Amino acid sequence: MPTNEETTSQKLFAHLFEACNILRGPINQDEFKSYVTPILFFKRISDVYDEEIKDALERSGGDEEYASFPENHSFDIPEGCHWQNVREASENVGVAIVRAMNGIERANPDTLSGVFSSFDDANWTDKTKLSDERLKNLIEHMSKIKVGNTNYSADVMGDSYEFLIKKFADMSKKNAGEFYTPRSIVKLLIMLMDPKIGETVYDPACGTGGMLIEAISYMKGDKLTYGRIYGQEKNLSTSAIARMNLFLHGTKDFTVTQGDTLRSPNYHEGGKLKTFDCVVANPPFSLKSWGAEQFSSDIYGRNMWGSPSDSNADYAWLQHMVKSMNQKTGRCAVVLPQGVLFRGGKEGEMRKQLVESDKLECVITLVGGVFYSTGVSACILLLNNNKKSEHKGRISMIDASNIYTPQRAQNIMTEDDINKVYKLYADYENVMDKVKVITIPDARKKDYNLAINNYLEKKAQEIVPPAEVRRQYFEAFDEMLETEKKMRNLLIEGGYGNE
Repeated sequence: MPTNEETTSQKLFAHLFEACNILRGPINQDEFKSYVTPILFFKRISDVYDEEIKDALERSGGDEEYASFPENHSFDIPEGCHWQNVREASENVGVAIVRAMNGIERANPDTLSGVFSSFDDANWTDKTKLSDERLKNLIEHMSKIKVGNTNYSADVMGDSYEFLIKKFADMSKKNAGEFYTPRSIVKLLIMLMDPKIGETVYDPACGTGGMLIEAISYMKGDKLTYGRIYGQEKNLSTSAIARMNLFLHGTKDFTVTQGDTLRSPNYHEGGKLKTFDCVVANPPFSLKSWGAEQFSSDIYGRNMWGSPSDSNADYAWLQHMVKSMNQKTGRCAVVLPQGVLFRGGKEGEMRKQLVESDKLECVITLVGGVFYSTGVSACILLLNNNKKSEHKGRISMIDASNIYTPQRAQNIMTEDDINKVYKLYADYENVMDKVKVITIPDARKKDYNLAINNYLEKKAQEIVPPAEVRRQYFEAFDEMLETEKKMRNLLIEGGYGNE
């Protein structure tokens, strides 16, 4: 009987989260991800290695030398660096963990360089924080489950790790937004961009890699995605998590690098920025001190529409992404704060250039509060260097701020919600109160202000005469007095009050 993958993911996630509880106390919850993520990845690599040994032994009739050849393994594990070696350490467990992780990293320079050592806030060897006993408990807890490819499909493994990343974001509100984009928003962006099998995909602010993973999944994980997936992430340990996340989702060949995209983009060819078919991102909103001075004389020409001020990088991200779009096939989907639609000054001038370029295909405003750690209302901009002829010279303005599912702590968008939004884009026609397809001259008339309410046609509000409002009020008031009287009588009957 096939197991329910979602239930399996939840069970695996629960086991992984229990590892956090073993660390709770000496390790504060903001740091859990720096310990649990590498330990899970170390266990996964070891379990997969064991599966590959077993498989090679079966194929070769028990030839152990053949089974240890590097070509039979996804990753090389040097002697003394396997999970089992750490499990057997009776003392200085932290030292054994660090030695094993460093050994694995050094043995796989092309694929695993920096994945463990990037977690520089994890201090495995500080016994005042982590006693041998606590680390042994952690290792034994993780030893209870096997996390190889035969135990969990890449989907189940990847989903449970996504649950874990979301949990880390829930626990660490302060920078969660940069770390994790809600899954449904990621799905919507990829649906809008519609990457085709064999196309290149690039996320210049890739965080933990969710956009890239969704793009690969959308393209059915086809082998033609190999070598065509690119990301850059400024934060060192987050970029390591992105790479682990991609590996745990079963992705084989991709490039995720660490670095500050706005100051020094990592992808270029012949002195120019490398271009891609699909460019997608949820960059940090309204980033300050981002390198405006350098950008004003950018060697890659990313300031073609102007140079934003150092107090807000939104239009720097947008221009970087536009410059990274393939001139013929390039599409771009980006989440930005709604201020980019109407703020004046330099941004007004850059927005004029954006509209006049006729790359902007669609603007979608979202409900406030769907992103972590920010109440800022966001919008999605969809750009296309190869618009369909019927979309040329036009922009679909979609108000999706009423399409959401309210929850106690946060508004969310469900699968159903994003499908509704996607349909409004796909239909590309006017819908009262929701969509207005405008022309470039329409935007010119409004001085390039793209606030959606400037364009939407609203249903006329029905006007109720004052006499009718007064009648309804007194009717409700009399009903309230009558109900109060009934309530008082019931309380007296029950002996809970006096006449």
